[in-house]
Amino acid sequence: MDTLARLESTIAERLKASPEESYVAGLAARGLPVIARKLGEEATEAVVAALAGDDEELVGEAADVLFHLMVLLAKKGIPLDRVMAELDRREGTSGLAEKAARGA
Repeated sequence: MDTLARLESTIAERLKASPEESYVAGLAARGLPVIARKLGEEATEAVVAALAGDDEELVGEAADVLFHLMVLLAKKGIPLDRVMAELDRREGTSGLAEKAARGA
């Protein structure tokens, strides 16, 4: 968790930089749809790596997914603690029961 907390802090700082100086600032300057599309692209690449059976590639793509998800959360002003609290809330609940409770 320390790694994610440090990453959250780094992303917050880089959002304040100029787009010419920071990948995160540049991505954020392009807007939420671009960040969301990039997250989707990285998620697709993770799926492809998983299906290809390349564990090292999957590890790298999983890191990209987490990174871009955290950029999206930061852009939306949602702290990682809220996501962690939601995971804590769901802990011990059957995935099927949780899904049924949402009506999905």
